[in-house]
Formats: sequence, C-alpha cells, structure tokens
Amino acid sequence: MEKKIPNNTITRDIKDLAAPTGNIYETAVILAQRANQIALAEKKELNKRLEEFRNERDTMEETFENKEQIDISKYFERQPKPSLVAISEFEDGELSFRFAKADGKTE
Repeated sequence: MEKKIPNNTITRDIKDLAAPTGNIYETAVILAQRANQIALAEKKELNKRLEEFRNERDTMEETFENKEQIDISKYFERQPKPSLVAISEFEDGELSFRFAKADGKTE
C-alpha cells in the first residue's frame, strides 16, 4: 500500500516538528539530508527509465515526439517533492538518525 503524501505544502507546528530532536536546526538538517537521498534515488530511477529510449541517432524532434518518454517524465513530475516525503517520513517515525558527539564519535 502506497502512502498518501500531499503534493503541496501544509502548515506545521515547528515545536511538534522539532520535538524528536529537541532542536529545529537539527531537524532541518535531518530533513534536508533525507530529501537529498530521495531526490538522488528518483533521479537515478528516471535516468534508468529514460536510458531505454536513448539512441545516438535520435534528433531533437524524435525525442520530443516519443510519447512513452513523455509519460515517464510526467509521472516523475507528479510525484511529491522529496522534502515533503522526508517530512512525512519524519513525522511518522520512519527515519532513524543519530547525532555525532563532540569528540567525533556517534551516539
């Protein structure tokens, strides 16, 4: 079952968002890192799917006319933004994180 994530931003209470870490800045770093991971994974997936259509002899006109390629691109454009997915995962307790101690060791 796929989780329903809104495609637009919603207002959140910053205190609730910061509660798991105790610091909104640490929360922002965790969310940014997870969003970057998600974006990179989506980019790899998109490139993998579009690679099937790659042909050295394709002209620009042929590329724009390929309906399957356009459909794949539109599918990825309709996906929720990585930052919204990261926030949803964080709020649902699906992310695990740890903090580095001052001496360079992790907790």
